Amino acid sequence: MKTVDFLREITRLRGLSGDEGLVSAFVAQQFAPYCDEVTVDVMHNVIARKKGPGKKVMFAAHLDEIGLMVSKIEDDGSVRMGSVGGVDPRILPGQRVTVFGKEELLGIIGAKAPHLLSQEERGKNYMREDLHVDVGLPAQRVKELVQIGDQIQLEHRFTELQNNRIAVKTCDDRACVAMMFDALKRLQDIRHDADLYFVATAQEEVGSRGARTSAFALEPDYAVALDVCHAETPGAPQGTMKLSSLTASMGPYLHPVLRSKLMDVAKDNNISLQTAVVPRYTSTDADDIGSARDGIPTVLLELPLKYMHTTVELLDGKLLTEGGRLLAQFAAAVKEDWEDELWT
Repeated sequence: MKTVDFLREITRLRGLSGDEGLVSAFVAQQFAPYCDEVTVDVMHNVIARKKGPGKKVMFAAHLDEIGLMVSKIEDDGSVRMGSVGGVDPRILPGQRVTVFGKEELLGIIGAKAPHLLSQEERGKNYMREDLHVDVGLPAQRVKELVQIGDQIQLEHRFTELQNNRIAVKTCDDRACVAMMFDALKRLQDIRHDADLYFVATAQEEVGSRGARTSAFALEPDYAVALDVCHAETPGAPQGTMKLSSLTASMGPYLHPVLRSKLMDVAKDNNISLQTAVVPRYTSTDADDIGSARDGIPTVLLELPLKYMHTTVELLDGKLLTEGGRLLAQFAAAVKEDWEDELWT
């Protein structure tokens, strides 16, 4: 499977935080031909191992997605929504969604028509409580098929634009899982001494819980966390990252010498990296991996993304393979003597 097709398929699958079984099964199946062993733990973390005699290295990108859940069914059959992860209600009106009740129900998100809004209401943004899902069924039938807590997935549309741009939901962070897939394919032809673990983590959007448990279980010597960052858009703050280059973040939660090693590998392989400064916690899996057990030297590689936490998250498709190339070369570069350098 091509890396872009992997992204097309993985973004289609339901995998809201806390219920990632379908998407973790897909990842395990796709990773398996390129690994010595693949396991899925009780939290739906996918742990793919490519054996080596050297240092244990963990690569981690999360596979869960944001979404919605049923919070109330109104007397007319309209379904009110709660949030799973950070969903901005401003993006919701007019969207198509799937409600996963006893049957899969296609629905649309509606709100009071602008003609019916009061003057005060017109001056405010929509709140999630103002919106509802309409599945087109009578109230009694809705109540037979749907219950409180059922999941609601945002619409999947894989859109390929000019200049290798791709827009689709759940690039955060399944695009980085696709980069790990690309790296695994490349490592079939690259010698490595390190004992490699490619981990697709669960429940990042609700607190990096999968990263915490998998890092504790594996106890790696080094780790590379993969996530997305904000790319330049009109009105974005100065210093926002360029869309066309991967980002190696720098900050107190990230190991400076290990980051320098990553930069050296990128330079040696003619891979462009830009720098983001993160003065405190990164709000990614890197935070929980780095503080697992007695501490794990960790770096953060980020993929610039436009329109984060929407159904049209946009990336530069070339970076999927550039990121895979960087991860594979970094995996091959890890040596036993890095241990001495990291603490001197």
